[in-house]
Amino acid sequence: MQSLAIPVYCLCLLAAFGCAWLLLRSHRRSRSPLLLWSGLCFCGLTITNSLRVVDLVFVPDVDLFIWRNLATLVSMLLLLYGLIWETTR
Repeated sequence: MQSLAIPVYCLCLLAAFGCAWLLLRSHRRSRSPLLLWSGLCFCGLTITNSLRVVDLVFVPDVDLFIWRNLATLVSMLLLLYGLIWETTR
């Protein structure tokens, strides 16, 4: 089971990075604020997935659970702020 987990963690990391890159590239072309907030959220999710890979694969002795959840919370708050800000405009 553990041998299957490592590729899945890496694929999640690459998927989040790809989404962040595509969203921020689209924001640069269209200047849509919602694309910016979504891209920033996925940048945070990329950090979360990076911490997961480091925590569970490279240094399993160190517990980064709180840091992973903090990065996820900040990412979701960025997206929530962007959605609320766009609604009020």
